[in-house]
Amino acid sequence: MSEKTQAIGVTAGYAQRVADDLGANQSEQERVRTELARLQDELVQLEQSEQILVKMQDVLGSAPKPIAKSGKGKKAARVPTARSAKGTTVPARPSRPVKAARHEERKAAKGPGEPTWGELITGHLAGQSEPKSAAEIASALSESHPDRRVQVTVVRNTLEQGVARGSVERSKQGRSVYYSLAATAAMPSETEAAAQ
Repeated sequence: MSEKTQAIGVTAGYAQRVADDLGANQSEQERVRTELARLQDELVQLEQSEQILVKMQDVLGSAPKPIAKSGKGKKAARVPTARSAKGTTVPARPSRPVKAARHEERKAAKGPGEPTWGELITGHLAGQSEPKSAAEIASALSESHPDRRVQVTVVRNTLEQGVARGSVERSKQGRSVYYSLAATAAMPSETEAAAQ
């Protein structure tokens, strides 16, 4: 009888240890998932900032080359280059006609008479009493304009363009970024932005 009691006690002890280890494992998985989501959000914000900076660099013309990216196990992506007749390396950039064609495609995609993203976002922010995140703005625009495909990336880029022009104000609360309309600003339309 005592051997049977000991076996039950040992089994119960192991069962408790396994249950404790399982709980610790699940808690650690949740912690890692949360950290991964935070890092993914941070990476998306950095990539979007990079896109804006590259566009600004294109607008400003030739500028110093950015420092190569580094990461464990990853090689930095190289920008394609072209060689001129003199043998000097020139960064590959879309020609003016290509940029103009892309702009015309974007205009056609939004449809005639439809407001630009800048106008939609300005209109939304004008009716808000407190700053909103890009995701909140995108969600509100999706509800109010179900006929348009709203992407958080497009909304965030448009907001950042507004920040660069001084028509939108950016504020940070912890790791979150919020946007509000500048006191007396209005975002120019895409055609006005392209003309600048």
